[in-house]
Amino acid sequence: MKSIVLYPYPVEYDGQSLQGHYLMRGLKEIGDESVPINKEDNEKKELSYNKFKPDVVFGIGYWGDVPNLVQHPLKHGMKPVPWVNADGWVANYQDELNKLPLILATSNWVKATYIRDGVKGDNIKVAPIGYDHEIFYPRDKNDKEVKKVRKELRINDDEIMILTAGGDVTSKGAQEILKALNKIKDKIPKWKYVCKIWPSPSARIWWKMERELITIFGFEDKVVYSKKKLSPEKMGLLLNACDIYAAPSRLEGFGMIQLEAQACGKPVVSINTGGPQDTVSHGKTGFLADVNYEVKLNSEWVYPKMGFEKRHKVKFPEPKTFAYRANVNQLADYLLMLMKDNKLREKMGKNAAKHAFNNFNYIVSAKHISNLIKKYVLKQEPTAIIQFAKHLEKISQEEYCVPGLKV
Repeated sequence: MKSIVLYPYPVEYDGQSLQGHYLMRGLKEIGDESVPINKEDNEKKELSYNKFKPDVVFGIGYWGDVPNLVQHPLKHGMKPVPWVNADGWVANYQDELNKLPLILATSNWVKATYIRDGVKGDNIKVAPIGYDHEIFYPRDKNDKEVKKVRKELRINDDEIMILTAGGDVTSKGAQEILKALNKIKDKIPKWKYVCKIWPSPSARIWWKMERELITIFGFEDKVVYSKKKLSPEKMGLLLNACDIYAAPSRLEGFGMIQLEAQACGKPVVSINTGGPQDTVSHGKTGFLADVNYEVKLNSEWVYPKMGFEKRHKVKFPEPKTFAYRANVNQLADYLLMLMKDNKLREKMGKNAAKHAFNNFNYIVSAKHISNLIKKYVLKQEPTAIIQFAKHLEKISQEEYCVPGLKV
């Protein structure tokens, strides 16, 4: 199969960019031909359509990218397959999406959101994002690079390190984690909570509320903020440095870092909705707290950049959920269990690494997507499915199926 992958290219340390990069890399490694192109570079897209003559054009993005990912390839006689992420809702382009033979969604929650907002759904198949198992894998706790990370963050050897990472950490549930830690602060061993952020307007906006909670709870010496921009390799070290990854995200279409944390052998505490429902196995690789309440809106603004003629407010027939809040009491219980039980953390961490490797590494993801394309777009029955299933069964039985981890 020959494909073009449209995404933010050249590759950046960004979710969509890495999503496209790992797809293209995986397709090549399973024997397909694939070419990367920046999704906004129409000139290069047209040249590649004519010269490379792909069987399919993948597009990484969300519904608002339909002009670049769907309309442009269709105009030039191509077969587009968007691989969509979440943006809370689908405001436009339902007609264009309904006409496609196949749409890939990063999670069952993303698929449900598209169906809720008018996409028919029978052409949507779930395709999880793959991660790089050569970067994200368990390292020994005494690994010198891992110990260096902990030292730079001022984490002592006898302290349990909890980690949350994101463009801003409040959207990843940091405020709920702070409240949970406050409930159990007199019952838990020594600890530090590391918040890894990327400098951004949202991070600055939420910082004021996070700081207020930190002050009220007396956590000034317990919470560490890191603002460094990290490569995937550095993120792998940071995840290995923590003991628990905590991210009960307020809106999470997939949860790439939660998956990478599991790949690094860390138990994950998250929320029982969105992408984490697909990637975290409750009670085995981590814990999923119930939704305490949903943030619903009766209306929302739309703009010309969304494909509308002018800016105006859309009123919903029924309120739409745009965000979630995790149950803080359950988060506190799960954190307490993990922080007090080293063996439980170790057991869940081993389960998590095996779970991630066997189900979500980028080669597994690429093979799954390639088979979906052959079946629903190219109308071929993928002959390699049975062979690949046997391959997965074989690697799951190997003693060292995850780099650095004996299972």
